[in-house]
Amino acid sequence: MKSSRSADICIVGAGMVGLSVAHQILEKFSGLSIVIIDKEIDVGEHSSGRNSGVLHSGLYYEPKTLKAKLCVLGAKRLKEWCYRNSLSVINCGKVVTPQKPELDSQLEILLGRGRSNGAKVEIIDEQQFNELVPDGRTSTGRAIWSESTCIVKPIEVVKKLKQELKKKGVNFLFFEKNWEVKVDQKTIIFNDSSKLSYDHLINCAGLQADKVAQKFNVGNSYTMLPFKGSYWKLKCNAPFKFTTNLYPVPDLKIPFLGVHITPSIDKTIYLGPTAFPAMGREQYKGLKGFDPLLTLNFTRHMATQIFKDKKMRNYIFNQAFDWRPNNFLKSLQLIAPKIEMEHIEKSNKVGIRPQLYDLNKKELVQDFVMLDGQDSSHVINAISPAFTASFELADYIVDNSSYFN
Repeated sequence: MKSSRSADICIVGAGMVGLSVAHQILEKFSGLSIVIIDKEIDVGEHSSGRNSGVLHSGLYYEPKTLKAKLCVLGAKRLKEWCYRNSLSVINCGKVVTPQKPELDSQLEILLGRGRSNGAKVEIIDEQQFNELVPDGRTSTGRAIWSESTCIVKPIEVVKKLKQELKKKGVNFLFFEKNWEVKVDQKTIIFNDSSKLSYDHLINCAGLQADKVAQKFNVGNSYTMLPFKGSYWKLKCNAPFKFTTNLYPVPDLKIPFLGVHITPSIDKTIYLGPTAFPAMGREQYKGLKGFDPLLTLNFTRHMATQIFKDKKMRNYIFNQAFDWRPNNFLKSLQLIAPKIEMEHIEKSNKVGIRPQLYDLNKKELVQDFVMLDGQDSSHVINAISPAFTASFELADYIVDNSSYFN
């Protein structure tokens, strides 16, 4: 049995957001004691460690949203932190191309959003496009170039953060599943009956954040609808070279970016991801992690969305079935027409997007969401670009928590 212990701050979730919150707390309040608890064996076992590694430029997000406010500076801070700690960074940029002529007008919207958000972005012509992505395609001879977009290795980042935090005295408690909380006593009770008392708890539990919040009677009008993102990759002998990110123009009314092409630190060229409803919060492969109740509720909520919302009907028509090889290839060929099935193979890279759903409004939540509870703060929606914005998001969480003010 573990001995009972206490801490000033308990953070639930050892992903990028939880680790960044701990990092920023110690930057501002170095004397506080912190314990991070997680149900897994190590840091970054879910969304953070399975992230694409793209540090986004702030191009997509509607101005004045939290995503828009936090992304650009967050990306800059994380990139600088990686350099200071000698971690891998690829300065490769990003090209966003209209895969269909009717999407060309969206370039101006993206350009305006990006510039409003502080991103360094510009429209490029076909010659510039072909120099950057000779094997790509622009349907109209135009595209957007984001020079500042870069790529890191997510698992390398979270493991370095863990190392730094341990040096500063942060304690990690792994394998802690199904714990209970006595909210009025500010005490967590673990399975072995040991206890952790805290002054303030911060919920950064990602895929499980809504469940953790509801232990505190917070966020009862929300639930998580997980979407699975599976990747393919270029075969080693494929006769193509992609040295920058190539993205299609996204449907700005839904929270998915479409099939894109992403270089990586290990030289693999990833293709994807898909965005298909998962049958469990951690259903990465086969039926492991299958949750029948979640699947039933997901089907019900999505049926409501599809009935009432044209944008979700567009998602079903354009993206939901990209997990099928032929559909995937067709989506890919809209931005890279030379690629054929013989050039690609399935990757073992799979992630689950923890997409929050508002039960009252009956819609997917697009922005970050933080809610206050009794002696607690709950980050119940930390979807992309949360990894990119992590340090800036962490400052926002700390600065807006009653405990620190």
